Amino acid sequence: METVVVTGSKGFIGRNLIATLSNLSDIRIITFDVDDDPGSLSERLAQADFVFHLAGINRPQDPNEFTQGNVGLTQRILDLLRSTGRAVPLLISSSTQAALDNPYGASKKNAEDLVRAYRNEIGASVYVFRLPNVFGKWSRPNYNSAVATFCHNTARGLPLEIHDPARELSLVHVDDVVTEFIAAFRGTPHRGPDGDPTVVRVFKITLGDLADRISRFPKTRLTREVPNVEDELTRLLYSMYLSYLPERQFAYALDTKRDPRGWLAEVLRSPAIGQVFVSVTRPGIARGNHWHHTKTEKFLVVSGEAVVRFRQISGTEVIEYPVSGGEPQVVDIPPGYTHSITNTGSTDLVTLFWASEPFDPERPDTHALQV
Repeated sequence: METVVVTGSKGFIGRNLIATLSNLSDIRIITFDVDDDPGSLSERLAQADFVFHLAGINRPQDPNEFTQGNVGLTQRILDLLRSTGRAVPLLISSSTQAALDNPYGASKKNAEDLVRAYRNEIGASVYVFRLPNVFGKWSRPNYNSAVATFCHNTARGLPLEIHDPARELSLVHVDDVVTEFIAAFRGTPHRGPDGDPTVVRVFKITLGDLADRISRFPKTRLTREVPNVEDELTRLLYSMYLSYLPERQFAYALDTKRDPRGWLAEVLRSPAIGQVFVSVTRPGIARGNHWHHTKTEKFLVVSGEAVVRFRQISGTEVIEYPVSGGEPQVVDIPPGYTHSITNTGSTDLVTLFWASEPFDPERPDTHALQV
C-alpha cells in the first residue's frame, strides 16, 4: 500500500481527488489544508510515497499573498521532501495563467520552476499540470470559475453578470483532471506537445453561450424537457448545476391529471428521447382504447396486475398480454393497433409509459377506437 499526501485537501480539486482515491484499496491518504497545524506538515510528508500538491492562493485580498501561498508553500514542501533523503514524486496543480504576465501567473510559474529544480536536483518524478478553467461539483462560486458562479446564481434565481459574451473559455471537467492525476500517480499520464502532463478533453465555449445553456436548466422542471445530454458539455454543466441547488429545492411537483380512473403525470420529454409518463389506475379501469399512425409506445407495469389488449384496426382478433409488477416486462405498442391496458387486480395499478414522440396537441396522432 502506498501513502499519498494531498495538500489543499479541502479545496475544490482536492475534495474530488480524495473522493476518488478513497475508493482505491491500495492507497493510504494523508491530508493537509490551511486549517491544519503547519508544524504537522513535516511529519505528514515524511510518510509520503507520492505528493499531490494542490494547495495555493487564487484570489487573495493582497496580491503579495500569491508569493506566500503559491511560492512559499511549494518551497517549504520541497525542502521537507529533500530532508527525507528520498526522491518522493510530486504532482503540482498549476494554471495556464503561468504563461501570462500577472501576479497570479508569475507565482504559479515560480512554483513550477521550484518543482522542476527539485526534479533536476534529486531525480524525483514530477508532474506539472497547467490547468485551464476547471469546473465540476464543489467548485466555489465567485472564486474558482465563472461556471460555478453561473450555476450558483441560476439555481437561486440571481442575475448573471457578463462583461464580454464573446470571450472564449477553455474548460476541463474535474473528473477528467482527477483521472489524469491518478494516471500520473501510476506513471502513465497523457502528455502535451511540450512534454508536460495534460488533460486531454478540453471544451471551448464563449461566456455568452455558457450563460445561455446554464440559464435554461431551471425551465426544464416546468416543461419536463430533458437537456441535450447527448452533448458532453451540456451533460456536465447540467450535472454541475444540480449540485448547486439549495438543499430544500431538490424535489419538484409534476402537473398531475386526476379523474375517477386515477391519475397521470408526464415526467420527461424531449425530441431526442420522446416522452415518459407514469399513471395510477384504479381496479377494473381501462386506459387507452386508441391507436397511432406512427407513434410507438412502451408499457411497463411497476406494481399491480393488468392485461394489455391489442387489435389490428382492420381486424377482429384481440391479442392479450397479462402483465404484473411481480414479473416486470416491457410491452411494445406498434402503430396500427388499437390498444388498452386494464387493471385486473384488486389494488392500484402503477404503470410507466414511454412514447416515441412528445404529445403535440396540433398533431396528436392518437385516434379513439375500442379494442
